[in-house]
Amino acid sequence: MADQWFDVVVVGAGLSGIGMARHLKVECPDLSFTVLEARERLGGTWDLFRYPGVRSDSDMYTLGYNFRPWTGAKAIADGGSILSYLQDTARETGVEPHIQTQTRVIAADWSSADAAWTLTIDQAGERRTFACRFVVMCTGYYDYERGHAPKFPGAEAFAGRIVHPQFWPEDLNVAAKRVAVIGSGATAMTLVPALADQGAAVTMVQRSPTYVVARPAADRVANGLRRALGAGGAARTIRWRNALIGQFFYSQMRKNPKPAAKKLIGWVRDHLGPDYDVETHFTPRYDPWDQRLCLVPDGDLFEALRTGRASVVTGSIERFDADGIVMADGTHVPADIVVTATGLELKLMDDMPVSFDGTPIDFARTLNYKGMMFSDVPNLAYVFGYTNASWTLKADLTAAYVCRLLKAMRAKGMRSATPRVGEGEAGDEAFLDFTSTYVQRAVDRFPKQGRRAPWRLHQNYLKDLMALRFGRVDDAMEFASPETARKDAA
Repeated sequence: MADQWFDVVVVGAGLSGIGMARHLKVECPDLSFTVLEARERLGGTWDLFRYPGVRSDSDMYTLGYNFRPWTGAKAIADGGSILSYLQDTARETGVEPHIQTQTRVIAADWSSADAAWTLTIDQAGERRTFACRFVVMCTGYYDYERGHAPKFPGAEAFAGRIVHPQFWPEDLNVAAKRVAVIGSGATAMTLVPALADQGAAVTMVQRSPTYVVARPAADRVANGLRRALGAGGAARTIRWRNALIGQFFYSQMRKNPKPAAKKLIGWVRDHLGPDYDVETHFTPRYDPWDQRLCLVPDGDLFEALRTGRASVVTGSIERFDADGIVMADGTHVPADIVVTATGLELKLMDDMPVSFDGTPIDFARTLNYKGMMFSDVPNLAYVFGYTNASWTLKADLTAAYVCRLLKAMRAKGMRSATPRVGEGEAGDEAFLDFTSTYVQRAVDRFPKQGRRAPWRLHQNYLKDLMALRFGRVDDAMEFASPETARKDAA
């Protein structure tokens, strides 16, 4: 007997979970739901990350919700402002009372006989059981409790402090210190100018370069429209503009990678000047969007490099010594503090054990369905945002689709909805096509893609908008009534 019953359980109270809960509250007001959050506070990534300079790597007009547009002056916002936005959204939309913090889902099991999920819960150290008809996983895509920390030879000999950005110490003072930041992704690009602003002498140590694009932190067009249309109208207009422009440039770069690479590298050269070694430090070995582009607001990274407050060393690390890092070519990078901005550990649905009538489900053997469900797994959705655009653009569409599906199930008198793969539709293409190391380390644990819709990821907002907002909800979907469920279980 379950301790609590809900029509829908949302797991995770970050950007996706708060959005999902608001959609349920407005679009499915007759359904009971709760949001289970393992941590002590809502906010997800934006409550967890506290490193200097933490900010959005997408513009806030698309990272903000469609139902509560971002109205701040800065298009690239700091982490504290984003967390406040999420807290305000949860409160103002009436979602906050539905959130149960310090409540971790340990396991989930689907019962064919009951057409329901049983969730094993750890709630502030107490073991409990919840039951529900539908589960929506909004747990993000990485391990909150463990960042990627490669073993560097000689690290134990280093006399200074080694820090991972995911767990930034509150007492760390970098002023007048030599800081080496290992990494070349969005976190490293954020940390380097922020630490330089705090008075550190910073060296970014990267194995290979990344494409970097400078963009104004404030959007002058958006701020002008705000005066003409008001905050809400301007934000909605800019959201559409940014989504469409972003999709256009992504498409053009993928179709014409060589000219795109030349243009991107040329922009970096314009910022750093003709004497800077852009070929070594800012010319990647891959095509644009094989990995995510790094956004630099107001060119702050380039300014730190130009003024000598920061520098870049490119190459392989041979080992640490007491005074810093020794590169494979013999270069020595002196450091009092080493920051390992070496990436995330990807996790599918927080690696929660999921079973079907007691038999474990291996999601690597399933097919992705519309970027949110899994073949042969009933009443389970997973929110996963875009890799080439803002996370929330896809999260909003996913939430709206789940509500459409729930309403269709109720209208049909059905208890379960299960994506089923038809003949000739199976495939083995990876869920994510990024070449980033952190993706390649974990992609074999994710579902595969099929040969055609609805089993393929578009990574295209307009296509997903048409499919998820206006497309059929019964496409490749098997619905079952209570009677059918009991017969199948027998």
